[in-house]
Amino acid sequence: IISPISSWAAAVSGFVSGGENGLALFCQAIPFNFYAFFTIIFMLMIVVTGFDFKAMSKYDERLKEWYERNGWQLDEVSDTKLQIVEHGVGAKADSKKPKETKGAVADLVVPIIMLIVFCMTGMVYSGGYFDATSANYHDFVDSFAASNASVGLVIGSLTALILTIMMFVVKKTLKFDDAMSCLIKGFEAMVPAVLILTLAWTLKSMTDSLGAAEYVSGVVASSAAGLQMLLPAIVFIVAACLAFATGTSWGTFGILIPICIAVFPVAAPLRIISISACMAGAVCGDHISPISDTTIMASAGAECKHVHHVSSQLPYALTVAGVSFLTFVVAGLTQGMGLMASAAISWISGIILLIVALTILKRIKCKKE
Repeated sequence: IISPISSWAAAVSGFVSGGENGLALFCQAIPFNFYAFFTIIFMLMIVVTGFDFKAMSKYDERLKEWYERNGWQLDEVSDTKLQIVEHGVGAKADSKKPKETKGAVADLVVPIIMLIVFCMTGMVYSGGYFDATSANYHDFVDSFAASNASVGLVIGSLTALILTIMMFVVKKTLKFDDAMSCLIKGFEAMVPAVLILTLAWTLKSMTDSLGAAEYVSGVVASSAAGLQMLLPAIVFIVAACLAFATGTSWGTFGILIPICIAVFPVAAPLRIISISACMAGAVCGDHISPISDTTIMASAGAECKHVHHVSSQLPYALTVAGVSFLTFVVAGLTQGMGLMASAAISWISGIILLIVALTILKRIKCKKE
């Protein structure tokens, strides 16, 4: 949500009407996307201070206890680590030491780089960047806005997959038979995630059929005039609740961004801040929603139980959401000073609030211990 070269930027740009440059508006809103930036900063603060919430630390403690009971070094990580966490301490089935492999760091990094490069190439291809002689031709930036993310991501991921298998076989990191077996195991691992996604999309369709989007749109639009200074914070909360209930951040963009554009004139600072609040709130609600596709894919990729992933990530997201809400209040109150001054004051206030929140949380944890 803070990357202008992405399908997210293209989605947001698509909801901007009236001939305005949606990508330029997206870029202007990036400095005010407090939730995204503060999440990254909060994670770094947790790493540096060693603090962690009990919802997550209990799984780390169980894993360390298992290692100590079996006489392993804590830096020895096996491919069954996550199953150890799920099945409890001292599971006999997972007591074998990890096998020696021929893998290297490059075997992880290079495929990821290829995936990013080819997915971006696939997106600009679907957006008409390579059709120089066609009427559908777009330049590099506009091709992202006009891209078909589904087509581009399929092209990019399939190309990266084929090249990765070729690289592993040539380097003899994996045998060809083993690489093909990994494909089958991958499909098997994705079956639960696909089922949850199907049910989540069904629930989302039912919510849309009930007219939730129209209801929220009417309530926000009718109350916007009298609460202009506090509107960014209100939009943030509404977007977070809407994305949590529906499991989609892109759908939330489609509901709230047109409202923000309609309420404020083109040159108003609150226009940019409110759009940022909409994007930040949508991502926040998407993070904590158990029916969101990103949440479901995260738990599937980590091979942990979905309900455990949702419950253990909630304290992180809600802490940053609380700080972001107060920061949007500051941004709304200081918007009269101009965008640059408002952004600077808001950032300083937000960082101070993050430090205060982490300090209070550490003291509460120390008292309980």
